[in-house]
Amino acid sequence: MGLVVEYGNYIAIAAVLTILIRAVSGPRRAIRRNGEPLRKPPDTLPLVGNGIKFLQSRWDLLSWFDKCQRQFGYETVALSVPTLPPGVLIHSPQNLDFVFKNEGLFTKGEFVKKRSWDLFGNGIINADGDFWKLQRKAGSAFLNTANLRVLTEVALPQYLSESVEELKTSLGGGAVDLQHVLHEITTKLMGKMAYNMEMHANDDFSKSFDFASGATAERFQNPLWPITELFVGCEFRRSVSIVKEFGRRIVARAVQDRGEQRSKDGTDGPLAKDSKLDQISGSLIQSLLKALGNEQHVADAALTYLSAGRDTTGQALTWTFYLLLQHPEAVSKIRAEVASLLLSQEQRQDPSHPPPPPSSPPSPSAANPTDADLDLTLFTPASLPYTTAVFYESLRLYPPIPFEIRQCQAPTTLPDGTFLPKGAVLVWCLWAMQRSKLTWGEDADDFRPERFVVPDDTDSSTSLGNGEVKKDGEEGQGKGKVKFALGKSSAEFPVFYGGARACLGRKMAEAIAAQVIPAVVWGFELEKAWEGPMEGRRSQTSLTLPMEGGLPVRVRKREVVS
Repeated sequence: MGLVVEYGNYIAIAAVLTILIRAVSGPRRAIRRNGEPLRKPPDTLPLVGNGIKFLQSRWDLLSWFDKCQRQFGYETVALSVPTLPPGVLIHSPQNLDFVFKNEGLFTKGEFVKKRSWDLFGNGIINADGDFWKLQRKAGSAFLNTANLRVLTEVALPQYLSESVEELKTSLGGGAVDLQHVLHEITTKLMGKMAYNMEMHANDDFSKSFDFASGATAERFQNPLWPITELFVGCEFRRSVSIVKEFGRRIVARAVQDRGEQRSKDGTDGPLAKDSKLDQISGSLIQSLLKALGNEQHVADAALTYLSAGRDTTGQALTWTFYLLLQHPEAVSKIRAEVASLLLSQEQRQDPSHPPPPPSSPPSPSAANPTDADLDLTLFTPASLPYTTAVFYESLRLYPPIPFEIRQCQAPTTLPDGTFLPKGAVLVWCLWAMQRSKLTWGEDADDFRPERFVVPDDTDSSTSLGNGEVKKDGEEGQGKGKVKFALGKSSAEFPVFYGGARACLGRKMAEAIAAQVIPAVVWGFELEKAWEGPMEGRRSQTSLTLPMEGGLPVRVRKREVVS
């Protein structure tokens, strides 16, 4: 629902006052490119500029951003909203690359911090300089190679298996919210590994955080939020209070865990051998405690990392399955890839087992996939390049963070000649940029995972970095080996950001997707269970991209005829 509908009376009164103030104060100097004023986006109005557009629903706003890029291509255009600094909307990868390479010049600034402070405080989303570096270092320590191995070999198979068993109980029954199922997996993972706490997707904290995230997102669209929240901000303040209390509990638990560990370390006897998961549980919060010290700062940082690690991956997987419901041919290719991997594993375990001809059906052991005891650790980005490509194509079309905002800290000129004064706001919309035909070709609007796979004539699997890997795998039946290849720069595919602030959790997200997608697709048939058209799902207003109303599906057992 748009902000105009929800808060119409309050916004109308405030808007009148704003327009009067704007009219009295006179027009602001326009941002220029090579001495000429920038062109204005469609539907720009006198006095209020683009303010009305920003008051519509998040989904409609994303469509408007997309309309802008289709009309202007890579051209930078002016943004004008009453009460806000002058701004621009960039579409060019060249300009975005310049932003990534000049992190100190383009920061979150007061524009972002003022709106997100109540929820995230001193967390990394608001931090700059040395304080940002400390939180970044703690996150890097948590997402080290050893911890990622525990995630893929222990934690993820455990929690994913639990969710698969829950799906089995729904076979032939009513609708299941797949978004909730996926969110539960990522919530358990982050709760245990990062904070050594049991967490669930439907607990009070999660519900309160979701509400607070939506209300915080509305602040970025509603220039009059300080006024409207005087009337309708009670629930937001209550939700933030619950979130902050949970943050304090996370820190208190971490301090207690640290004391208990020191007590164990001081004993003369041998330590009990904990499981691999228990040994690393809470490693992020412990790293933050060590790096930051101040418990309030630690709590803020913990909540920010929780959102980044839990929400974005769970939501990306939700949109992935939404697309797979629309594209059964991609489901078939994933299953063929899994079948090929399982057959290859059988041959390695029993070299005398002859490989089947390319046209043969899956082996008998794969005939009843929901009953098969799958080794989920076989499913990796390296072994499943087409599945990884499906995930990346979903990220392209439905980026978990659909647009970004930065503020210029000093006068500067973008590569295209646009001069930005100090304090100017710079916006780029991933949702729109990743649908650009200039960057992605004429099929930019189409779901086509094949854009991320290329032939692989090598025999080995070797990491190339930056998401590009040589991989053994099959795209389909008898089509030969392929490897995943992103083929785009971070400025062309900015889902994981770029430069010094490039996303630390990229490998974790890839690893989770590489197990979750094939595990569900291999074992079950999913059917649409919502009213309305197949393409009718929308995002609710949030800092990320949760699906409004979840993803209701009916779950059926998958039968394979040998």
